[in-house]
Amino acid sequence: MTASTNPSLRKIIHIDMDAFYASVEQRDFPELRGKPLVVGGDPNGRGVVAAASYEVRQFGVRSAMSCYEARKRCPAVIFVRPRFEVYRAVSSKIREIMYDLTPLVEPLSLDEAYLDVTGLQVHQGSATLMANWLRAQILAHTGLTASAGVSFNKMLAKIASDINKPNGIAVITPTDADAFISTLPIERFHGIGKATAKRLHAMGVKSGADLKHTPAAVLVQEFGKRGQFYHDIAHGRDERAVKPERTYKSVGSETTFKDNLHNDDELRVQIYEQNKDAFHQMQKKQLIAYTITLKVKYADFTQITRSHTLSTAFDSAESAHYWLDKLFLDIPRELPIRLVGVTFSSLAPAAQLRPQLNLFE
Repeated sequence: MTASTNPSLRKIIHIDMDAFYASVEQRDFPELRGKPLVVGGDPNGRGVVAAASYEVRQFGVRSAMSCYEARKRCPAVIFVRPRFEVYRAVSSKIREIMYDLTPLVEPLSLDEAYLDVTGLQVHQGSATLMANWLRAQILAHTGLTASAGVSFNKMLAKIASDINKPNGIAVITPTDADAFISTLPIERFHGIGKATAKRLHAMGVKSGADLKHTPAAVLVQEFGKRGQFYHDIAHGRDERAVKPERTYKSVGSETTFKDNLHNDDELRVQIYEQNKDAFHQMQKKQLIAYTITLKVKYADFTQITRSHTLSTAFDSAESAHYWLDKLFLDIPRELPIRLVGVTFSSLAPAAQLRPQLNLFE
């Protein structure tokens, strides 16, 4: 059965942030806007490119390239050190926006995720309108642009999100899918890497149309079980579900202060704020937690964590305050503090929440 005649269609959105790390740096430091920017490595050629702005990509600079090569291709390139703490915080905010739409979110990395919006009635039930709402909300709350792909399976949604980058959207409908797939170079299919593409080229398979017309038995003989997958995607079939549960080992929130803090009362207020935010995120993910961790980073950039595990789950943000106070009093506080964070872990589905909570175990 081809994709265009599939009666049980899903609505899948793939959100991909545009040059994420580099865009965060250009947002936070206006002097970098419009400049050829590389996040990672250093000007002496040590290290690799973690992210490249669109201004430097026109010189052929890409992620995972050596910084030495990046400098050769674009002598005017500017190198900045990555700030992963900031990127994680921005990513967390983006995830919150996604969870405002649906709990069925499968993050792939800090800057991209799948959403299954099948059956949702908001935004007239239109996945395209939902994707544009997500992009608008992300821009409003983070100042960053995102691209979106909309289709009826994960493979096509991911390909679509790359079509109109940056700051664009593409929709692949069941009617358009067969013709679209036929024109694709096989390197564009998610799951076909360089080594596989080389082997397929040796078989005379260079496009989606070539792959579609290669018998499944031939592909299975050459690639094993993956051969059947290649045959299916060439026909627009990808039954993989959006699986949010596999990514959640912990849920947390942290903040870096503009000025270091030394006052215990002020620090407690900040800790409670992060706790409230972390617990709210956990509720959106329909999870409960049995372990809470307090993280503190000092003015000299050393950091310390303290944790406690209960036999029953935390049932509210306020129920965690008692243990956060105890953990806070257990850490050295001679040095000023520049960051606090609260993380919930030992997670389980919210359906397992027990009715009673022993705060003092």
